[in-house]
Amino acid sequence: MTRPLMILVAGPYRSGTGDDPRKLQANVQAMNETALTLFRAGHLPVTGEALALPLLETAGSVRHGDAVFDEIFHPVAERLLSRCDAVLRIGGPSEGADLMVSQARDQGKDVYTSLAAVPSAR
Repeated sequence: MTRPLMILVAGPYRSGTGDDPRKLQANVQAMNETALTLFRAGHLPVTGEALALPLLETAGSVRHGDAVFDEIFHPVAERLLSRCDAVLRIGGPSEGADLMVSQARDQGKDVYTSLAAVPSAR
């Protein structure tokens, strides 16, 4: 058992979706379900999407990949990562999620590649 960790759940958001809203939502749902499991294991899970998506809407982003999206989406995750203890990488191919893993390792943070590898905090 470990102390509760703040864990960034990093997975694909846009990768492989063609920006199809249903596929984007499925990716967010997968991250949220993983986050719920982490929460129930005693940790504080976070996703960049939970913070970035409302900001994008407020800032007037009109489509994925527009200037506002580029200004906010990945920078939110990078700033969030600096506050986290660890990263849990889930899902399939994703340059953004892989970048979070690389940056986490550079910062000396733990990186997990499965829920089973995350120590329980309960």
